[in-house]
Amino acid sequence: MLKRTIQDYKVLLRSIPSGTVALFVVSVIVMNLLANKELVSSPWLALDCGVSVSWVSFLCMDMICKRFGASASIRVSVLAQAINLAVCGLFWLMSLTPGMWGAYYDTGSLQANAALNATFGGSWYVVVGSTAAMLCSSVANSLLNEGIGRMLSKNTFGAFALRSYVSTLAGQFVDNFVFATIVSHTFFGWTWMQVVACSLTGALVELACEVFLSPVGFRVVRGWERECVGEDYLRLHAAEVSER
Repeated sequence: MLKRTIQDYKVLLRSIPSGTVALFVVSVIVMNLLANKELVSSPWLALDCGVSVSWVSFLCMDMICKRFGASASIRVSVLAQAINLAVCGLFWLMSLTPGMWGAYYDTGSLQANAALNATFGGSWYVVVGSTAAMLCSSVANSLLNEGIGRMLSKNTFGAFALRSYVSTLAGQFVDNFVFATIVSHTFFGWTWMQVVACSLTGALVELACEVFLSPVGFRVVRGWERECVGEDYLRLHAAEVSER
C-alpha cells in the first residue's frame, strides 16, 4: 500500500505542471504567515491578511481536480501541508536562536524582536488548527468539485465555474469553521454564533476573490487538456480503478 502511494505521488508530481504545484505550496505557506495579522474584526466578520492568498490554493485545487480528479487534488494538498509543517518547524527552531531580527537594529526595541520571534515561532494550537482546517477543507472541496463535475456534460467555463464556485464556497466554509472551532472557540472564547457567522461571511469574501481569476484558471486547464498534460497519471489512475 505504501509503495503504491509513493509511486502514485511520483507519477502525479511528474504530471502536474510544476508551476501549479509550486504556487499551491507557496500560497499555503504565505497564507499561514499572513494569518498572523488581523484585517477585519467584528462580531460577524473576522478576516486576517491570509485571505489575500487563501483563494489561490482553492483555485489550484479546482484546476487540479478538473484535470486529474479529486484524489490528486487531495494528495497535493497533503503534500503542501507537510511542507508547510516543515517550514513552521524551521521557523520555530530559528525563533529560539539568540540572534536579533533586523527590526531590532532599526528600532532598538527588544519587544519588537520578541514579537517577531513569537510571530514566526507560532503557537502550536494555531498550527494544528490551520493544518486540520486545510486538510478537511481540501477533502470537502475536491470531492464536491468532482461530484458536481460528473453531473455536467459540457466542458465550458460555465460548467467549470459552477463546480468551482460551489465547492470553493463549501470548502472555505469548512476551512473557516474547523479553524474557528479549534482555535477561536476553544482558546479565545468565541460563541458558536460567531463561529458560524464568521465562517460563512469569510467564505463569501474568499469566494469573491477566486471568482476574479477563475477565467484564467479555466484557460490553463483547457490548455492542459489540449496538450494531453498528465496522461501518464490518468492512465495509472484508470488502471487502479479498474483493478478495484
